[in-house]
Amino acid sequence: MVFSSIGFLCLFFPMAFLGYHLIASRWQNTYLALASIVFYAWGEPRFVILMLLSVALNFKCARIIHRLKEPAPRKFWLLLSVSINLLLLVVFKYTEFILENVNALLQWQGAAASLPVPTIALPIGISFYTFHAISYLMDVYRKNATPNDSLIEYSLYIMLFPQLVAGPIIRYKDIHAQLRSRRVTLTDVEEGLYRFVLGLSKKVLIANPLGLIADAGFDSPASDLTTGAAWLSLGAYALQIYFDFSGYSDMAIGLARLFGFVFPENFNYPYRAQSVQDFWRRWHISLSTWFRDYVYIPLGGNRQGAVRTWLNLWLVFLLTGLWHGASWNFVIWGALHGFFLMCEKICAPLAESWLKLPKLLMQAYTLGVVLLAWVFFRAGTTPEAWHFVKVLAGQVSEQAVPLTYSVSQAWSIGVLFSLALCLAMGCYPRLHRRLQSLRGAGMVRAAIALPLLALSMTMLALGQYNPFIYFRF
Repeated sequence: MVFSSIGFLCLFFPMAFLGYHLIASRWQNTYLALASIVFYAWGEPRFVILMLLSVALNFKCARIIHRLKEPAPRKFWLLLSVSINLLLLVVFKYTEFILENVNALLQWQGAAASLPVPTIALPIGISFYTFHAISYLMDVYRKNATPNDSLIEYSLYIMLFPQLVAGPIIRYKDIHAQLRSRRVTLTDVEEGLYRFVLGLSKKVLIANPLGLIADAGFDSPASDLTTGAAWLSLGAYALQIYFDFSGYSDMAIGLARLFGFVFPENFNYPYRAQSVQDFWRRWHISLSTWFRDYVYIPLGGNRQGAVRTWLNLWLVFLLTGLWHGASWNFVIWGALHGFFLMCEKICAPLAESWLKLPKLLMQAYTLGVVLLAWVFFRAGTTPEAWHFVKVLAGQVSEQAVPLTYSVSQAWSIGVLFSLALCLAMGCYPRLHRRLQSLRGAGMVRAAIALPLLALSMTMLALGQYNPFIYFRF
């Protein structure tokens, strides 16, 4: 089930919200945990048992790690529990990728036989709830958190439906007090609903139409594309993935607020970044900080010399790419970000001493790197991605036909791109602050939210194009 669906908006959400606030407070966690299981089972009933087994295993292992006093057995149980989590992730997400590459290597060596490659369905959200579990185990091992004695409360941390299938990745230490006791005020309801509607609008009214433009370019043979069409589809995809995922994060944060949870922000206008490092401080913040705290720092971070720092950056971003999907395209996407981060580390002393580039130039450089990397993130195969890059650079086939639009189409695309760019570059917060200062700000926000909700519902009821990019991760 996705948030931007009629079933969620008209059935599941009203029942979950009303039921939660009508029952006694001592049963609210149990009710919310059961509702989260129903939410997951709605789309993935066959994998509910897998998720519940993961919850039970990590709940028990964390308690064992906490109870042990000697370093060696504590470390053994940490490695064992983390390995089991990663093994489950590898089996379901990477088995086909590994076997396909083994077969390619065997063929290159001249082998006549090849290994059978099974088709394994990917459980929705497994990357997210696995990372939740690993961070919990690591924090308990480091004594940054005390394991929860309540299976219901721990289950709610892993399975809470606003963040279950697509994040953001929440740290246990950030919400452990909220799992035990929280209250919902009218302000929470107002803020939560408003944030949810804004996220839904970003997804349905901006990301989905942009996705049609992006798909038209990326799903066409590269030999049919002109340079202009390629840049148009790439720009549409860059905006689509931002509004798609940040919209989902907004919906998750808003929904959590309605049940008394306060989630951290996951996006901070990443296309305003002035370096690749700055981009990762703004894009999918919960993922980048997870890799920083649980991979980069344990590897040594920047404490063991320049060369080791560069290698650590490369490894972290190669893993970040693989986390997004079992494909060499994602590895290349991660490698590109890692390479430019390494270059920025190398050039940092020079930049600090005398090289002061204008902010606009730094933004252009960062956006260029991000757009180049998005090609590999979106393209179906690596050869398709390289061909697309060549078209962007002007190497166009003779049979390529320029895109032509009617006046109405060109006008609507122009309006859509202009609106998306303004919002992506941070124009809305300034307007929001002004609205907040007005008398009757609540009525003004209602006047904004209600039409947006009605329009979004209409688009969904009409069965409009409604993918969700991060569901495959």
